Amino acid sequence: MAVKNNSGIFENKIKGRISRRAPHASVTEPCVSCTTFNILAPIYKRLVKEDQSCRESEYRAYWFGRNERILDRLLCDRSSIICLQEFWVGNQELVDMYENRLGEAGYINFMLARTNNRGDGLLTAVHKDYFSVLNHREILFNDFGDRVAQLLHVESVLPFWQNRYGNIQHQILIVNTHLLFPHNSTLSIVRLHQVYKILHYVETYQKENKLNSMPVILCGDWNGSKRGHVYKFLRSQGFESSYDTAHHYTDSDADAHKWVSHRNHRGNICGVDFIWLRNPNKHTKPLKTSWNEAVYGIVKYQFRQASLSEKDAFAFLKGDSSGDCITYSGFCQALDQLGLTGLNPRDVQEMWWQADANGNGVVDYEEFQHRIWDPRWSEQLEEIAEDGRRDDDTIALDVTNAGLFPPEAERGMWPENYSLSDHARLTVEFALVSMIPSSLPIC
Repeated sequence: MAVKNNSGIFENKIKGRISRRAPHASVTEPCVSCTTFNILAPIYKRLVKEDQSCRESEYRAYWFGRNERILDRLLCDRSSIICLQEFWVGNQELVDMYENRLGEAGYINFMLARTNNRGDGLLTAVHKDYFSVLNHREILFNDFGDRVAQLLHVESVLPFWQNRYGNIQHQILIVNTHLLFPHNSTLSIVRLHQVYKILHYVETYQKENKLNSMPVILCGDWNGSKRGHVYKFLRSQGFESSYDTAHHYTDSDADAHKWVSHRNHRGNICGVDFIWLRNPNKHTKPLKTSWNEAVYGIVKYQFRQASLSEKDAFAFLKGDSSGDCITYSGFCQALDQLGLTGLNPRDVQEMWWQADANGNGVVDYEEFQHRIWDPRWSEQLEEIAEDGRRDDDTIALDVTNAGLFPPEAERGMWPENYSLSDHARLTVEFALVSMIPSSLPIC
């Protein structure tokens, strides 16, 4: 399938392969690949001409040539799935360029503009040799930043394997998105809300359509690194960073800066582009539980930034209360003082319910310790989730390879001569494997 050449680009060829990872995999496994790339919309790309700063969108030859080169690279890679961000939906000539060249190469394309006519948006392209698209949904966050997401429900064109009931088609849910940039720490809640909306939508879509468990791939520019709250939130929901999996990187601080994918407008280089994978029956805690933990993580971070100890934080949340407990009114007031933009009254109420373990209307110091400062109750929920059922016909994705272009990004460096975008292109190769219990024969 996809073999990584010396330039760090994936060259895609369809063929079967033997997996050495999955103990109960079928004999041969078809492969697919996925590329995510923020292509830097010309309306945002700054140029310096004649001692004046201007935008690339003002010079057709510049943006046209750059996007021609981007398409050349993408068509050379020929990934099964392509997810682009900052796609200039506001320019019909550029839209036609991508529609025509991707269409001629065998892709079916889906575009989605950001709300309020921001000018850019998303493009997701699926190659017809690999998948047919069963459904396509648009997710509008309707919040600060006018962010959006696309959800595609796809099915493999060729049968993956057979069981006693006949051919089994492999189905995947694919999401493409671009999160809000963290201009300041008060926007952390907004960014978490955007991820929560995506995961809730995926969960609701599967329930409403009575779908069995299937792999979920989340692609895009997440505008946050491995040390951020979004990363931890997605990890708590059973997702793995495909690039880190392929390169055996962990969540430790030592591995946090092994690779980069973006040089932002402040001149900082960081790793913000991810292809997240969650396989079927991955043991996870309830989504709302992960959300509350993530928000409390931000609250604790704010306290630490203010150099407040555990006892100081309790006193801050307690506010003017005369007793030794935190009241709901004091809790709300403290969150407001922390400047946590994006929390609505319902969010605050559910956070309170999680903190008030015995339901007596106040939070004492022990509840504060175990439910807010160091939430141990999540461990019990994870143990309960271990009883999840595995379907006999479940199919999973096995990460087999991953690469960034330009290749210097894989070493945590940013080349000065790279001009395609201010983001690196990330491509991940997956093998399709069956999750059949060892007691069941593969037909």
